[in-house]
Amino acid sequence: MTDILKPDAQQITGVRETAGFPSVRMRRLRRTPTLRSLVRETRLVPTDFIQPFFVTEGSGIRVPISSMPGVSQLSIDELLKETRDSASLGIPAIILFGIPDQKDEVGSGAYARDGIVQRAVRAIKDAAPDLLVITDVCLCEYTSHGHCGIVEDGEVLNDASLELIARAALSHAEAGADIVAPSDMMDGRVAAIRSALDTGGKSATPVLSYAAKYASSFYGPFREAAESAPQFGDRRAYQMDAANAREALREVQLDVDEGADMVMVKPALAFLDVLWRVKEKSPVPVGAYNVSGEYAMVKAAAERGWIDGQAIMMEILHSIKRAGADFILTYHAREAARILAWK
Repeated sequence: MTDILKPDAQQITGVRETAGFPSVRMRRLRRTPTLRSLVRETRLVPTDFIQPFFVTEGSGIRVPISSMPGVSQLSIDELLKETRDSASLGIPAIILFGIPDQKDEVGSGAYARDGIVQRAVRAIKDAAPDLLVITDVCLCEYTSHGHCGIVEDGEVLNDASLELIARAALSHAEAGADIVAPSDMMDGRVAAIRSALDTGGKSATPVLSYAAKYASSFYGPFREAAESAPQFGDRRAYQMDAANAREALREVQLDVDEGADMVMVKPALAFLDVLWRVKEKSPVPVGAYNVSGEYAMVKAAAERGWIDGQAIMMEILHSIKRAGADFILTYHAREAARILAWK
């Protein structure tokens, strides 16, 4: 056998020596925008997004939210204009938060047949039947005390709140909501909602549970927008401790066992590790909420010229999807969709 057909030790050693640099050059696939696009691992598309809206009473109403540039409280007629814009950009879904003209101790506006969200849902489904309408199911926007359930002697009652939360979810479904999304974090609320929907003739309506919702300081601008700040105390007795991760997996499993069709992690950016863990374990689709404080920080820093707001926005959205989100609730939805359309 000739030497040409019989590799020697030096030839084998040479192969080993060139297994890394300089034979491997990672920069080869980064040279041009087209190359980078070809090998990109994580891709954002407008259909990844859900656009939140705040709907209020009246007509011709647009009330800007000072801490959330570009976001406003909208009357139903103005909301219809915005939802058409979202749909035209390829965003498939919106989520509604209601701001009633009156509040009371039991949040009756949350489950009133002619409540602000119920009327908004009917109007949207009449105008754009193919747009997915998700409704936030909670009492905090409708209670005079600003908590997510019935309050007695300064304590938020879990079991007594379940019936009202379930009534709210059913009323949203009866108005035409495609998906109901409980955000209250009362134990057992998914089971109560699933039972109410099934017995109320709405067994086809999915439940998107805010399964891992943390007691977070990132919600500040939202509370301005939804006029839902607690009048006493805080929500730490029922929302999750920001230091906990394993607990999120328990919350998700419990909600899935109770009938949740989808689950969500909220907030997103400070809890990407939790999102990753939930995605690894969850048998159902997983969403993440890129919340108001995360949005506000980007907008505030961009206004001061400290960051490139659009570039940071896209990095954040990519990070959320890379961590495992099947869909992202974000106030950036339309801005991001426009950028994606240009590419």
